[in-house]
Amino acid sequence: MASESVFVLLGSNLGDRELIVHQACVMMGERCGKIVAQSCLYESEPWGFKSEHWFLNQVVKIVTSLSPDELMQSLLDIEKELGRDRSTPHDGYVSRPIDLDILYYDDKIIDTQMVTAPHPRLHQRRFTLLPLCDVAPDFVHPTLKKTNLQLLGECQDSGTVNKYVL
Repeated sequence: MASESVFVLLGSNLGDRELIVHQACVMMGERCGKIVAQSCLYESEPWGFKSEHWFLNQVVKIVTSLSPDELMQSLLDIEKELGRDRSTPHDGYVSRPIDLDILYYDDKIIDTQMVTAPHPRLHQRRFTLLPLCDVAPDFVHPTLKKTNLQLLGECQDSGTVNKYVL
């Protein structure tokens, strides 16, 4: 299989967020492909639910030869190893040590049981678009036909998202 450029969003709001995001990046580099770009870290208020724990978010660009489903399975395995528990059903969003989302799988439109790409809500979330614009401001969303920078300019999300200073 040819190498594909994939953009993955990392989010953590439980535990040692910096360490967990760093560990997830290391594990993705070992298992998923070569990380060729990383955004700044951003701190954002929870989106879609209430929590006193704010998120650290980052976007990485990976060059991978894994299929979308293989990549998603690797990401789910990494989440589990870093303490994410998906066994308890819940309605909506919850706090979690790590969340790994495929935003784009190159410029392909994918809809399998495991993967929907582009991510269906990426254009509605400042915490996704800000770090995405760090690494790919001119990348064109394959269905909306707008760059990430244009999507950020049109985003209605008013949630607080700030660059995170270590």
